[in-house]
Amino acid sequence: MAKVKIPTPLLRFTGNKAFVEVSGGTVADVIEGLEKACPGIRERLLKGGEMNRFINVYVDGEDIRFAKGLKTSVGAASEVSLVPAISGG
Repeated sequence: MAKVKIPTPLLRFTGNKAFVEVSGGTVADVIEGLEKACPGIRERLLKGGEMNRFINVYVDGEDIRFAKGLKTSVGAASEVSLVPAISGG
């Protein structure tokens, strides 16, 4: 099962768990697993079937935007990090 790191703003969906383990072969599958385990979280992660631009997703430290997006492979021992995008100036 992949270990998904949950950012502070989304902890209310996980019962304040910082990590949730779900199975899935791709990032899209992992998001569906998260939705089953933590109802309501999917709508915070996806917009129009694509990743919300305010959430960055990393699989084992690699940004999925530079891989295959939602089709990026996730291994059974992978760590998926959901990171809120922060703008600065």
